Amino acid sequence: MPLGYDPPPHTTQHWQVTKPAARGRRGMVASQSRAAAEAGIAILEAGGNAADAAAGMAFALAAMEPWNSGLGGIGFALVAGPGMAAQTLDFGPVSPGRLDPSQFPMTGRMKQDLFSWPEVEGDRNIHGPLSFVVPSSVAGYAALHEAHGRLPAADVLAPAIALARRGLPQDWYTTLKVANAASTLRLYPESARIYLPNGLPPVAPYQGSPGFFRLGALAETLERLARAGLRDFYEGEVAQAIAADVAEMGGVLSAEDLALCRARFLPAVSVPWRGRTLHLSAGLTAAPTFRRVLALMEDADWSGAAPSTPWHLHFARAMQTAYAERLAGLGDAEPKGSDSCTTHLTVCDADGMMVAMTTTLLSSMGSRVVLPRSGVLMNNGVMWFDPRPGTPNAIGPGKRPLTNMSPVIATDAAGVPAMALGASGGRRILAAVFQMLALTAGFGMDPDAAAHHPRLDVSGPEGATADRRLPAATLDGLAAMGPLEVVEHAVLPVNFACPNLIAIGPDGLRTGVSDAMSPWSAALAQ
Repeated sequence: MPLGYDPPPHTTQHWQVTKPAARGRRGMVASQSRAAAEAGIAILEAGGNAADAAAGMAFALAAMEPWNSGLGGIGFALVAGPGMAAQTLDFGPVSPGRLDPSQFPMTGRMKQDLFSWPEVEGDRNIHGPLSFVVPSSVAGYAALHEAHGRLPAADVLAPAIALARRGLPQDWYTTLKVANAASTLRLYPESARIYLPNGLPPVAPYQGSPGFFRLGALAETLERLARAGLRDFYEGEVAQAIAADVAEMGGVLSAEDLALCRARFLPAVSVPWRGRTLHLSAGLTAAPTFRRVLALMEDADWSGAAPSTPWHLHFARAMQTAYAERLAGLGDAEPKGSDSCTTHLTVCDADGMMVAMTTTLLSSMGSRVVLPRSGVLMNNGVMWFDPRPGTPNAIGPGKRPLTNMSPVIATDAAGVPAMALGASGGRRILAAVFQMLALTAGFGMDPDAAAHHPRLDVSGPEGATADRRLPAATLDGLAAMGPLEVVEHAVLPVNFACPNLIAIGPDGLRTGVSDAMSPWSAALAQ
């Protein structure tokens, strides 16, 4: 009688991955790019503070993480320090003043691969020159530096300039990212010239050291900003170069849109929680949904040293409830499953100032359009608008869409910053940030252990995605609640958001962690 055999679920990895934590008593940084983290440490060593380091790291990421963020992006940040009230820095997306909904005719089909709304002809809301919203990242980094930094802007930009001049390493991870976007990058000449030599994505060398992508005019643009000031991006030679390229491509982003771009500081949204105060980002972010989850989790099972099965089931129900309310009342600005690619960085300096910044080009490599005169890879923020007229996030001029970014700073009972964190990952951000907060501040887990603890994701009104390492009882309970996908926490597919965190203990010891499964990520101590 033949042996019966039912193949188990296929797994793509057979190893245990760990990521070292950073520990120290001075400055500390965490980033999805070690090179950007090293830039942040260099700025701290040069006498800069957390605001200088965060701005410098963000500029460095334009050269080191073009699939996630850059000068053509948008974002939100939180900043707080001893004697400084927590502030939100809003440099979120705003659509161009001449954006016309009639430019986005629908095909009559639904976008089944990434989006839950109607497909637009030619995907012109997803890539190409009509997909740009106003690139406010430089305004955000400038506002952070001007309000709270202490080094000259040229010093803050120096590491980014050096990295841009060197280029982006063509290692396996980079070339995989480029290959994922290659079918669209090839449509835009400067993007293809930089990222698709000979018309194809490069292949990382089998052995030895990788080469580098030369990033067009990006280094020259950064050098121009260092000489002329960061506002040149919006009102000077860089602005003229951006506007000229967009006009030639048939886009609607104008010189006036750039000149009007401003980042804004807002009071943080402050919420008491388990003996601390959580400071959430104001503006059109995940903060209202985060507050709802906090309220729904008040009577969860917080006993023990780690989340129990009842806690996980309670959390899943809370997230489903909060998302049902969010999507019904605010609109679906970023559907579950979209290829949204953000980055998050966290910084603390020796004086205790903390910055948590989430910034993005929206999709992986944004619009896939590199502007030839400036080397700026542009966002595709129009994809965050619903092409259906009359919906809460309908496409229109001068509008701000709802986003899912969720940087958090927690202060202790005395009002002193004690923790800063955030994540990248679109609608999966909220679940990751809450669970990291719960593991560390709720259950008292060391950040190093929390960074390696299995998580679940709930980013909609029903269903869940769970790490297969969670206990069987938890997986069974989640399956009984509705659709459940049991997955690996892997480099690719990216099934969970990528958090990082810095915590300051009562004795002043800082501990920093980055996402364990992000190959380039790092937390570094000064």
